[in-house]
Amino acid sequence: MYVTVVPNRGSPPAILLRETYREDGKVKNRTLANLTKWKPEKIAALRAVLREETLRPAGEGFEIVRSLPHGHIAAALGIARRLGLDPRVKSAELMPPGAPRPRLLALALIVARLIDPAAKLATARRLDAATASHSLGVVLGLGTVAVNELYETLDWLLAQQSAIEATLARRHLGEGTLVLYDVTSIYLEGRCCPLGQFGYSRDGKPNKLQIVFGVLCTAAGCPIAVEVFAGNTADPSTLKVQIGKLRERFGLRRVVLVGDRGMITQARITQELQPAGLDWITALRAPDIQALAAADDPLQISLFDERDLAEITSPDYPGERLIVCRNPALAAERGRKRSELLEFTERALRAVQTRVRRKRRPLRGAAAIGEAVGAVLSRKKMAKHFIRTVTENDFIFARNDATIAAEAQLDGVYVLRTPVSKDALDSEATVRSYKALSTVERAFRSCKTVDLEGRPVYHWSEDRVRAHVFLCLLAYHLEWHMRQALAPILFDDHDRAAAQTQRRSPVAKASVSPAAHRKAAGKRTNDGQPVHSFRTLLTDLATLTRNTVRFGTDLHATVLTTPTSLQQHAFDLLAVSPTAEL
Repeated sequence: MYVTVVPNRGSPPAILLRETYREDGKVKNRTLANLTKWKPEKIAALRAVLREETLRPAGEGFEIVRSLPHGHIAAALGIARRLGLDPRVKSAELMPPGAPRPRLLALALIVARLIDPAAKLATARRLDAATASHSLGVVLGLGTVAVNELYETLDWLLAQQSAIEATLARRHLGEGTLVLYDVTSIYLEGRCCPLGQFGYSRDGKPNKLQIVFGVLCTAAGCPIAVEVFAGNTADPSTLKVQIGKLRERFGLRRVVLVGDRGMITQARITQELQPAGLDWITALRAPDIQALAAADDPLQISLFDERDLAEITSPDYPGERLIVCRNPALAAERGRKRSELLEFTERALRAVQTRVRRKRRPLRGAAAIGEAVGAVLSRKKMAKHFIRTVTENDFIFARNDATIAAEAQLDGVYVLRTPVSKDALDSEATVRSYKALSTVERAFRSCKTVDLEGRPVYHWSEDRVRAHVFLCLLAYHLEWHMRQALAPILFDDHDRAAAQTQRRSPVAKASVSPAAHRKAAGKRTNDGQPVHSFRTLLTDLATLTRNTVRFGTDLHATVLTTPTSLQQHAFDLLAVSPTAEL
């Protein structure tokens, strides 16, 4: 017996159960039943019985052998391929030539730092085919991964730093361009690394050894290069290395270096920037601003009666333009903060005065009283705002209203200095360029904490510390490009042009576009999808799994979970196919 399908002219075909038999030596067929009204599953089961196949209960013989988080891996690898970080394609210009294994492991380390930052031992286990916790190692075909291999890969990556940074500079920096530069510190665990020194800690860990590293970024905040210094290196001292990198290694003809007032000092301008032929944008320190505001000098507060930005010149800064800005919101904040510091210091001084004047065991001696007063004044740096009189048996103090009023007059005022001509960079563009340094701060935040978890550093050798910081920079480079593409479904402002249009002046507080306001208020995109942070979006994409499926005993297949609408939208924004890395 068998089941056959018989065409029926314009009507649906007939499904018949037939039997073959012999009569007088001839083979004939006869219809036993019409199965047209049967369900397809029932017909398929009958066909299997007639073929004498072994029927199993539903689900038996089908097994998901392994399921690994995959969506975030596919997204990161897709962008890495486009950026030239994937050695599996010929166009991997960011991955210098070499043996295939170190290049693949370098890519794996960069992507792993982005999607699942961890110690090298944990990373090795998550990449190893036998113990993988995501699909990265399986997709790259890494097989067994030993932790020592990852350390060797770090060494290999550090050796390629110059070539990779030069490629990034050619790609993102033109012959005449703005370059943002800033430094931060990061603390180490242990006491073995020669770079680790006690210095100023931006992480609030003054009792830990520090390292300092400086990052060069494009005007948009895309990271290009990084350099690591000993933890006791002053910010201006790091500038010489970066100038050499820009002029000699990258071969840039004209560069405008943007740095803060603590970085680009007069000494650095005279000794390093001018001899190298580089221009700069920086800000004046408070004492220099006060000197400009003195009698008969060009900085007059009346400049800001109707505007918040003015351009002046001064014989103290020959060949330079001075852009004077006054931000009312910043002025109010500084006034509030000064008032609180004055009140705090006044209370502490009054406590010292009480100790001096009490009857029982009073504080005596000008030296002892002066030491107690000095400790109070140095705590909040308020010595200039108090008049003090210390004797052997008394202490008198009062606020210095003249210095307080003089400082308050310049609240919210800052002055930018640059030798760049107005034709090349007008006043508003200069202010925007200086304020772009906030994008470097955002890079530090991502590298050190929320996304890449680069701190603390546990490596002991100097080269490994440098390699660790460079690895974090490459991971952030990957993240930066992903954020640009995914901005419509992140809390990031994806309509910066509209935000700039709303902003009446570059000195005013940054505006947020209406689209960003809607996302922040409703926590939904325009098409109703939930808005994510970068980290939670990666977590969502990770639920798109890569499944190894077995049918029967021999047949294996790799099947990808069906993407949700949000996941598919993310892949569309990235212009990446989720099935490209199966």
